[in-house]
Amino acid sequence: MIPAINMKGITKRFPGVLANNEINFTVEKGEIHGLLGENGAGKSVLMSILYGLYRQDEGVIEVDGEIRNISGPSDAMSLGIGMVHQHFMLIPSLSVVENIILGNELTKNGLELDYERMLKEVSEFCDRYRIEVNLEAKIFELPVGVQQRVEILKALYRGADVLILDEPTAVLTPNEAEELFMAVRTLKDEGKTVIFISHKLKEVLNICDRVTVLKNGNVVGTVETVDSTEESLTDMMVGRKIIYEFERAEQPEQKKILEVSDIEALSDRGIQALRGVNLSLMNGEILGIAGIEGNGQTELIEVLTGLRGPTKGHISLDGEEITEKNPYERIRLGISHIPEDRYKRGMILEFTVQENMILGSHRDRFTSDGITLDQEKARQHTIGLIDDYQVQTPGPEILIGTLSGGNQQRVVVAREFSREPRLIIAAQPTRGLDVGATEYVRKKLVEMRDQGKAVLLISADLDEIWALSDRVAVIYEGKIVAVRNIEDTSEQEIGLYMAGGNDE
Repeated sequence: MIPAINMKGITKRFPGVLANNEINFTVEKGEIHGLLGENGAGKSVLMSILYGLYRQDEGVIEVDGEIRNISGPSDAMSLGIGMVHQHFMLIPSLSVVENIILGNELTKNGLELDYERMLKEVSEFCDRYRIEVNLEAKIFELPVGVQQRVEILKALYRGADVLILDEPTAVLTPNEAEELFMAVRTLKDEGKTVIFISHKLKEVLNICDRVTVLKNGNVVGTVETVDSTEESLTDMMVGRKIIYEFERAEQPEQKKILEVSDIEALSDRGIQALRGVNLSLMNGEILGIAGIEGNGQTELIEVLTGLRGPTKGHISLDGEEITEKNPYERIRLGISHIPEDRYKRGMILEFTVQENMILGSHRDRFTSDGITLDQEKARQHTIGLIDDYQVQTPGPEILIGTLSGGNQQRVVVAREFSREPRLIIAAQPTRGLDVGATEYVRKKLVEMRDQGKAVLLISADLDEIWALSDRVAVIYEGKIVAVRNIEDTSEQEIGLYMAGGNDE
């Protein structure tokens, strides 16, 4: 059988980086093919070449057995290749159907938009692929999982026979991820070909027929998933055993670091998001916040870091009232924050690694007069952290936007931990990271806990909550509905609370 995609000898160079090195990558028709590798392994570059976002320096691409010149996304789409990006390409103010048909609008009399016919056509696509979505809803009104379905429908509507999914579950809840898997299996049943880029080994083994592993821009191998395990794939990716369970040191003496009392807050849309949250956190403890995304986690993080004002309640840090303190004052008092969206809140892509490494502390630690930056002191500080946190970068003067996601996250973690905090608020700290980078960040969180820091871990990954936490609190509809010692509960019980069951 002629393969759907056959990439031969693909090489791509960037200044100082060999991203793809003579890669051979073949995808059969009607299969779900996983693409695995650590951050910076070359996965996204290879798929960007297939979709026409980059041009290869060497090698050829065959689509359905014919050599094709793909010079841009329009060429890829004309060949039946679609791509759903990790960061969605939707227009928030437009409706679902408007986003799907954008650029392919149907008209009456050559002038007027035929909205009813467009709705009918797109509705038939939804029924065919069993993808449920309110076609007349605005994108900004939809949860992330539904927005992703819109991206998939958009690609299918444009005639995609080969669909590239780039980290499709990175921002999905477990339920949304399972719904995505059902949709992907339906696409396979319809004869579509899916390339599934992921860091999550369980998902790859669950959904894919075969998987190709990349490392340092080279193909390590292609294997059948039925013959593979998490351990065998991990060994192909990183060449060593990954730690999933962490030992934690006993704390000889504990005191309360964070006290949250009756906190209420509104969302950006003016809706009640937090409904009387009560929490306490001790030094030398990791308290995990479990919950399906959209139940107030973001607002809680923002209230604790000073980015959002509460409408009611009090927050104290080590006995000091901080409810009215601004973010800068909270940093000075010993709160560090690993944000859930590193691109939005964790760094400035147009700044260098050094500039990002000192953000938030530059006035206090790297100036003598509060104005003039001591560049040499900042450079030595950054070089030390690059070494300590194993950030892979040519130097501190490199723009952070050129680093892989894992190395960007290491910069954020290094900066926040180097402040010598009393409280660390770690929100989705390993989202989008490969297994090696995930292990590294988790180990650092446990190290900080063992040094006596208080760690508040907010994660949509229940496995992560389970691996790291001493206690777990469940947030549901803006309230803490349960708090349990990790040894006194089960994932099943926590899952019930997350879904709104077992109300206390």
